[in-house]
Amino acid sequence: MRTVSFKGRIMQGKIIRGVGGFYYVDAGNEGIYECRAKGIFRKLGKKPLVGDDVTFEITCLADMEGNITSLLPRRNELFRPAAANVDQALVLFALHSPDPNLMLLDRFLIEMDRQGVPSAILFNKEDLGDEEEKETLRGIYRDSGHELFFSCLEKGVGLDQIKTYLQGKTTLLAGPSGVGKSTLTNACQSAVHMETGEISRKLMRGKNTTRHAELIACGGDTYLCDTPGFTFLETRGIEKEDLRHYYAEFVPHEGKCRFDGCVHVDEPDCSVKEAVADGRISRVRYLNYTGIFRDLKEQEKHRY
Repeated sequence: MRTVSFKGRIMQGKIIRGVGGFYYVDAGNEGIYECRAKGIFRKLGKKPLVGDDVTFEITCLADMEGNITSLLPRRNELFRPAAANVDQALVLFALHSPDPNLMLLDRFLIEMDRQGVPSAILFNKEDLGDEEEKETLRGIYRDSGHELFFSCLEKGVGLDQIKTYLQGKTTLLAGPSGVGKSTLTNACQSAVHMETGEISRKLMRGKNTTRHAELIACGGDTYLCDTPGFTFLETRGIEKEDLRHYYAEFVPHEGKCRFDGCVHVDEPDCSVKEAVADGRISRVRYLNYTGIFRDLKEQEKHRY
């Protein structure tokens, strides 16, 4: 039962959606209010984000409308995608249909890591592959520092384990379209139905069904932040010499190369390259690393 409210009352809630200048604030048992942000935020150069805890003033009780009056302190702030107070990320790819782009997956992991968000990997549609393919992926990401899940979300396979990972956290769901982000969201709650995308037969990639970041309550303190899927992500804001620090499997080899500050690309007597050659480091991960390294090097040329 909703408690008595009145116009002008200051309340607290969490922004779960932002579209066209309107912010939808979940005030718990009080319901969801459609709010605008006061002009002071523009003057201060601040913009409310999905995930923000805010205070707001009721302007129309009957229509459940209000104005956001303040942003409460953020635990963190993501700029790509734009969201606040995220505890972790779950990066989703499909085992097939569409086939996983592991270079893109590594870029997602790096982006989350550099924004200070711990992340896990979920390969969905495991029924379209076999055990050998799954074992190959386990080998690639074994020492990456990221927990690895497999599932068939349409059949509920692996769902309990994933729900345990999500429990009590605000989790950002990231990945291309058509890999199961909306399917997972639908499986974790029933209040909001997310449209699931078909796979384009021509391009073999998902049709984007999520147009904006949206926070969805899954009971208790568990929230999912569904984000628009995309098939390209450019790594920026990292010096090429620092890229190696985002590959956990390289860490045991730091300081063991011939040259101090070795970036493990063209240098001789490199401990990382030796580990790749004898199978202690995944060749796939290493090739992704060198590809991103060269992209950063090219960006550096155009910077000056």
